[in-house]
This record gives sequence, C-alpha cells and structure tokens, in this order.
Amino acid sequence: MLTIINYKAGNFHSIQNMLKKIGIKSIISDKIEDIENADRLIFPGVGSFDYGMQQLEKSGLISVLNNKVLVEKIPVLGICLGAQLLGNKSEEGEMNGLGWINMDIVKFKKEKMPDNYKIPNMGWNEISIKKESSLFTKMPQNPRFYFVHSFYMQANEKSDILATAEYGYEFVAAVEKDNIFGVQFHPEKSHKYGMKLLENFTHI
Repeated sequence: MLTIINYKAGNFHSIQNMLKKIGIKSIISDKIEDIENADRLIFPGVGSFDYGMQQLEKSGLISVLNNKVLVEKIPVLGICLGAQLLGNKSEEGEMNGLGWINMDIVKFKKEKMPDNYKIPNMGWNEISIKKESSLFTKMPQNPRFYFVHSFYMQANEKSDILATAEYGYEFVAAVEKDNIFGVQFHPEKSHKYGMKLLENFTHI
C-alpha cells in the first residue's frame, strides 16, 4: 500500500486526489501500523523546517520511518518541505533534519539574482534532468513543474543531484539516493508532468 504520511504539516488530500486521478490507491495515515505495512511512502510538507520537524517528532513516527527507509529500503518520495526534511539542517531553523540524504537547505541569495526576481520562487519552471532515474521515465518533453519556495536543497554529494532548475541561478530541484527521492516542486499541482512522476514512483 502507498501511504501518505500525515504528520500535521502537509497538503495530503491534494496529493491523494492526484493519485486517484491516475488510478492509484493510497491512504493518509499517522498510525505506526500503517507505516509498518506500507510498501511506498510519500512524505509531503508545507511550512517552515523547524515546524515540520517538531510535528514529525510529536507524531512518534521517526523511528518506524527510519526503519522502513534505511533498513527495509522501501521507496520514499519527499515533496517540497517533505523533501527538505530529508536533509541535515536548514538555514531556516535550528533543528536537525532526518539526515537521510547528505544535503543542507539554503535560502535563495537575492544578491545573486537579477533585480526583478522575487523570493519566494513561485510558478512554473522547466527542470534539467542530471541522471537517469525511474522517477523521470517516459516523461513528456521539456518537463515543467510548479514551485513555491524560498529555500532549496544544496546537495553535498553531486551523485545525489537528480534535477536542477533556474531561478536567477541554478538550484537543485530534485535529489535521489538509492530508494530515497525528494522533489522541491509540487507534482500534485503540475498537471501531466506531475501525474507521470507520481505514476513512475508507484512502479519503482
């Protein structure tokens, strides 16, 4: 079963609705037994880094998630804040992340951007895929996704970078390490491209 992790900091229903559109069954749950029985996990997230980690700690799910992802190695997809929480730490807060991928979360640097660029980055953006991945199999040409974010993932291992995008300068838009995937954009708001990405994830 594909389980969407409910830790009170995500847009769970919009993800489930998109999955429903492409004929994929899922559940939204904060129950340990549902996480234990999952064969795939989606880790959504909206809000600040510390808030997300606080909610995750309150949920009591970190131990079972570590086991499912790091020991059983089931596929997990982090979306937006959910992707950022896969890393070590963030310039946005004080707390440590899950540390599943060796990356730090950094804020867009206004001084590196043209004057007309505003933070947050909000809207559609093409991505550049940097390595072969099941997540982007048979993706429509020139894939575009919907972004809303002021912070982005800065991977410390080049091999973990799956895709980049441009907003004033190049930034990491997606990461992949073994069974762990993270996307800065919102596939559930990205029409045919998001549908294909979510469909691909269910077949990994």
